[in-house]
Amino acid sequence: MSTHLPTATAQDPESGARTDRLRAALLAADFTADGLLELLGASAYAALARSETVPALRATRGDSPLETLVRLFLLQRPVPSRRARAALPVADCLADGWLVQDGDEVRATVDVRPYGGPEGQDWWIVSDLGCAVGGAGGIQGARGADRTQLVLGVGGASTTLAGITVRTPVAKALDLGTGSGIQALHAARHATRVTATDLNPRALRIAALTLALSGARPAELREGSLFEPVGAEKYDLIVSNPPFVISPGLPDGARLTYRDGGMGGDDLCRTLVQQSAAHLSDGGYCQLLANWQHVAGEDWHDRLRSWVPRGCDAWIVQREVQDITQYAELWLRDSGDHRADADAYAARYDAWLDEFEARGTKAVGFGWITLRKSGSDTPSVTVEEWPHPVEQPLGDTVERHFARQDYLRTADDAALLAGHFKLADEVVQEQVGLPGAEDPEHVVLRQNRGMRRATKVDTVGAGFAGVCDGSLPAGRILDAIAQLVGEDPVLLRDRTPESIRLLVEQGFLEPVAAPR
Repeated sequence: MSTHLPTATAQDPESGARTDRLRAALLAADFTADGLLELLGASAYAALARSETVPALRATRGDSPLETLVRLFLLQRPVPSRRARAALPVADCLADGWLVQDGDEVRATVDVRPYGGPEGQDWWIVSDLGCAVGGAGGIQGARGADRTQLVLGVGGASTTLAGITVRTPVAKALDLGTGSGIQALHAARHATRVTATDLNPRALRIAALTLALSGARPAELREGSLFEPVGAEKYDLIVSNPPFVISPGLPDGARLTYRDGGMGGDDLCRTLVQQSAAHLSDGGYCQLLANWQHVAGEDWHDRLRSWVPRGCDAWIVQREVQDITQYAELWLRDSGDHRADADAYAARYDAWLDEFEARGTKAVGFGWITLRKSGSDTPSVTVEEWPHPVEQPLGDTVERHFARQDYLRTADDAALLAGHFKLADEVVQEQVGLPGAEDPEHVVLRQNRGMRRATKVDTVGAGFAGVCDGSLPAGRILDAIAQLVGEDPVLLRDRTPESIRLLVEQGFLEPVAAPR
């Protein structure tokens, strides 16, 4: 199998025209996310995401252009040249290197995977053969390239990051560690200028292919580690799905660039977070995925708070925790080490556990880190565990979180009582108690969107939230409630601001301007 990558770029007019013709052919054949689902059916489509190809092979035994494209670019099967010409501009694809000729057949040099954009766009993500999906399937199918330099395609981590990213229009965005280019592709929708960096030059070439084939503006591509390629430049948005895996010290031939950062423990993620402030414009966001160690004798919340650079607000969400044996097994399978002979596998497993033992690591957390450069002397730093289901995309939820922190930072109790609030959209009230009981045991407010939080409130809190429509200040609402329940309004005003603050902080109530 050839190790060469396609050379199509949008900057070269002839190559750009050929890429346009290839994209038109993919669209004409309905080689899109929706087209795949219709052709394969839900079961085979889901199996393909697990790197299981047999159901998809069975579903593509015909000779339609769509079946040909699935076999070529997703299943990596050679197809007769005659059949390929009915689906693609084969001469263009051979000229640019998307295909190679092998006798009477042609084969793909890269995986090309349909991907639906957030507004229904038809995009395609390019990756190395056999590397479209990570996880248990890992890179076992990769062929023809140095495995240490392989570039993965779309996986759960990359779509998670795309979903949580704030999407307000910005002048400059940085995709640090771009890989196959998916974050740069999303950023091109709302950033005037996109810079994409990677330590792996192969990743930069593949990211350029992803952007060109998807019809996006080209990004400025720079090679190097962390912030080295961008010098002292500042950005309004920095996104990164970095090589966050906490792996033992590995020789160069064993380190996988897409996942092993080459620093000890969680130092790479910590360094990225701490250096980001110097590269953020005022009000700018840095959003990344990360792994972090749970170290014996340390509170993981405090550990992560110590990462946050001066002048930045932060929202850190731990989504999952694995003990060190689960974690080692996950990444040994990702790299295919579990298919080595038993003694070699045991030695590698031992090396991972030795590393964790030496560092006092008992478990590893995975989650999201969002920084916003506020310049405040009293930064808001929220570190929480939230393993429950959420509703993506969460970019608007992230932006509103920081807006509420700005409000709460300057609002004392008097300001809260004078403030106007509106119950957030999709919040419902649940009453829990024994059947037939006159009063519920407790009342729960539940969000049906975004983070999908739930919180217990007393009857006063439930009544207060229920009438918050922005028309009255909080104090007047509490006075009315005090009259209804026979409480002293002064005492109720004294004890309620803490509850209001919590409901605002968690997003159940949104501060609004007073009506005129």
